[in-house]
Amino acid sequence: MNEAEQNTADDAVERVLRGAETKAGVTRFGSGAAEAMMVHGSDAASGADTDGEQYDREERAALRRVAGLSTELEDVTEVEYRQLRLENVVLIGVYSQGSLDDAENSLRELSALAETAGARVLDGVLQRRPHPDPSTYLGRGKVEELRHIVASLGADTVVADTELAPSQRRALEDAVKVKVIDRTAVILDIFSQHAKSREGKAQVELAQLEYLLPRLRGWGESMSRQAGGQVGSGGAGMGSRGPGETKIELDRRRIHSRMAKLRRQIAGMKPAREAKRANRRRNAVPSVAIAGYTNAGKSSLLNRITGAGVLVENALFATLDATVRRNTTADGRVYTIADTVGFVRNLPHQLVEAFRSTLEEVGDADLIVHVVDAAHPDPAGQIATVRDVIGEVGARDIPELVVFNKADLVSAEDRLVLRGLEPDAVFASARTGEGIADVLAAIGEMLPDPAVEVELLVPYDRGEIVSALHEQARVLELDYVEDGTRVRALVSPELAGQYAEFVAPVAAA
Repeated sequence: MNEAEQNTADDAVERVLRGAETKAGVTRFGSGAAEAMMVHGSDAASGADTDGEQYDREERAALRRVAGLSTELEDVTEVEYRQLRLENVVLIGVYSQGSLDDAENSLRELSALAETAGARVLDGVLQRRPHPDPSTYLGRGKVEELRHIVASLGADTVVADTELAPSQRRALEDAVKVKVIDRTAVILDIFSQHAKSREGKAQVELAQLEYLLPRLRGWGESMSRQAGGQVGSGGAGMGSRGPGETKIELDRRRIHSRMAKLRRQIAGMKPAREAKRANRRRNAVPSVAIAGYTNAGKSSLLNRITGAGVLVENALFATLDATVRRNTTADGRVYTIADTVGFVRNLPHQLVEAFRSTLEEVGDADLIVHVVDAAHPDPAGQIATVRDVIGEVGARDIPELVVFNKADLVSAEDRLVLRGLEPDAVFASARTGEGIADVLAAIGEMLPDPAVEVELLVPYDRGEIVSALHEQARVLELDYVEDGTRVRALVSPELAGQYAEFVAPVAAA
């Protein structure tokens, strides 16, 4: 264990994987960096010219965690006001025969999640067995080994690379004597830290309460007694009567009430979103949604395309709230492009449900720009994960444009492999600007064309109609004649009815 005390967080993860490799008889992973948060991922300094002012960065940086900070200082003025102590964690994971690659990628991702949440990874235990132990997740011997690791390193928390059952978490806590949380709890904690808008905070709180409800831990009968005279509590007799409701039941009822209130609040915010979308639909403005794995570079791509100034940070789930911006195709058509919350493998179901209103931007889009991290060791897994979530929100039938971001970090051979995964994909780099023109051209080609072809004769004193047609429709032909401007265009049925009075007469055709 002395070696573990001297290693960094990255070395700890690498050591866990190396131990698993020795048992499996294979050699993998030359670098111990958390692959989900490699320094080159979305370095803000490299994209400072395209990422806007980044006003949120200073506020988020004001809350930093520092190692070794203690509340038992002789001079309390040494404590920085908004600094928090780093939580020291040990990772645990179980993988079955033949899934070592998935276990390694998942463990690196869990390390990145823990670092984003504000923890320092010290060590870990990775066990191969057909199924997790139904009682303590790890086997009995590994639980004992984990207890010694936690005690020797002085760890505060054990993080499991799955969603633990309430009984597993309690049994593991009783065995290792420190707090035990799972992957879902870490993701919820990150969301809680990064939520900015009123709706985002309500969605995160609802997801947290849904996760907490089945995991409430009571204190037996010490908080209340429900016996009714001699017939209750084994004939305990006088003094056994209680208020009739235990503390844990009271907590459950309060959580249910709070969840109902949050659902009403989120539902009350829906009309405003619907009004904005209805206005865009009424004006025949197509919509594009940027979706993808967390830290794939979605916000960087939006900033590069529109200069939106969305927060960009080399962290998982850096942006949660949907950001909608206006953009124009090369032929002058206006469309909206929206950045959405990122996805991750084993995304908690509570978050998918709670963030359904945010994910509506994906479900209502005319085109999905699926951003993939080209430099990630498992791009195929990322693509599958994102498409699973897209299917959950009912957007599987929407046209999809796959964009391999961070193309400046991959070799020509890697591009051939990625091209085999997605033959029609576009390679781009939000950091350098490579391929952005190709992305915009592909968006312009894939946006749906209006269905109705019309030929209008617009008087010269109604030039605003010609301008509106350029923005809201696709102008095919333009000619200036004696009576006005003759326009042949593809328009939506709504616009066709709106401009019916300007339909060119048959004689003039």
